[in-house]
Parts: sequence; C-alpha cells; structure tokens
Amino acid sequence: MSVLASISIGPNPRPRRLMIYGTAGIGKSSFGTCAPTPVVIQTEDGLGEIDCHKFPVATTLDSVMAAIGALYREDHTYRTVVLDSLDWLERLIWAAVCQARMVTTLEDIGYGKGYLIALQHWRELLDGLTALRDERGMTIILIAHARIERFENPETDPYDRYVPRLHKTAAAVVTEWCDEVLFASYKVFTKGTDEGFNRTRVQALGTGERVLRTTERPSHLAKNRLGLPDELPLAWSEIARFLPGAVPSPAPSTTITSH
Repeated sequence: MSVLASISIGPNPRPRRLMIYGTAGIGKSSFGTCAPTPVVIQTEDGLGEIDCHKFPVATTLDSVMAAIGALYREDHTYRTVVLDSLDWLERLIWAAVCQARMVTTLEDIGYGKGYLIALQHWRELLDGLTALRDERGMTIILIAHARIERFENPETDPYDRYVPRLHKTAAAVVTEWCDEVLFASYKVFTKGTDEGFNRTRVQALGTGERVLRTTERPSHLAKNRLGLPDELPLAWSEIARFLPGAVPSPAPSTTITSH
C-alpha cells in the first residue's frame, strides 16, 4: 500500500482532553460532573453534596491507575472520566517515587532528579487516559487548583499570573497534552478613589459571576483549539455548544454549585 494512500482529508473530531483549574470552591467539580455520563476518579474528598458516580478516594497512585484500567477493560456506559484533582494526584505520584527510591522526599534523590522521575508516572497516566479517549471514546476532564507564579517574560518585566498548582515540569507535560486548558475565576472590576496627596485607593468589586477564561493572557495560562470566545460563563452547557458531537447534560444537571 502506498504511503500517500494513508493520507486523511478533513477534520477528525474526537472526544476532548480538557483541563479546568481555578480557585477552591468556584465550581470546577460541578462543571466536570455536568459533562455527559461522567464518572469521577477522586484523589481528594471534595465532591461534597454533588450527586455523581465516583470511585472511592484514591490513596495511592496504583488505585488511580486501577480505576483507569477498569474503565478501559470493563463494559460500562460512561462517556466522560473526570480526574479530581491533579494537584492531589501529584502528591500520590511523589509518594510512589519516594517509596520506590526509599527516600523521604523527592529532594533527597538529588537536585531536580526526583521531579524528572515523577514525569515517567505522569506520562504513564496520560497514556492511560489517551487510551480511554481513543479506544473507548471518552471525554477527559482534568481538574486542578490554581496558584500564582512569577512569570519571567523575556519581552517585559516579570509579572504574576495564575497557573495550575503543579510542579512546573508536570504542568508543562499535562498542559501540552490537553486540547483545552480553561481558567475558572470570578469576574472582578477595580475602582480607583483619589485620596489626595497623590495617593489612590484601589478597590476590587464583583457580583460573584463565575467565568471561564479560554485564551492565554498575562494574568493566566489558558488555551483552546476550538476557537472559543475569550470568556464564557462557567457552565458545561456553554462549552458543549462548541464541542464536535457533544451533547449537553439535561437542564436540571447543568446548575453549577460551589464545590
């Protein structure tokens, strides 16, 4: 068979690999469980009162990999797997590395080497999730908390921005793997008041409106491959409108609560 005959034409839509990160309690878990027919792999006990299908809270990396393996091998009707959360998963990965190397912390392995070893586990986990997406047709939703990092931009002075709360080596691998990285935040406005003597008091104002930032800006890391608007309401139904073949959950399940 000619190699040229293997060339495909046109788009090849597949289930998405999506990360949503943001501050605690903003509604990330609720967002994930509003996706079609979800099941949650828990690495933290944070689902609260959310009514959903979920594995027991994983206390080891092996438990997480066992859940992924079961979803790959066994018969089920789930269409979405939600991993909640990545930063607690990272603790399990570090614990597995320390146990294998018989050390107390990654730093005991040597400068930076422990984090590179941890990347092997991250890649194995992403390979498992890729198999669920490619061979079982499942949408992947990864949930993470946010932290503020100092970003050294070679074109400007350094500035602070929001990023997923992961070690930088892991964050780079996971965000590259994802099709979409979405930052969940509250919509905030600032108001300056002149107090005289060349002093201005800046006050933050907001209505509590929660939004998804879909494109990278100096304030946050984000990306998407769907041509999404820069900002969307924090609701799965809003994202689902742009997903090829995605079906929003029934109306009663799409309400976002703070978890």
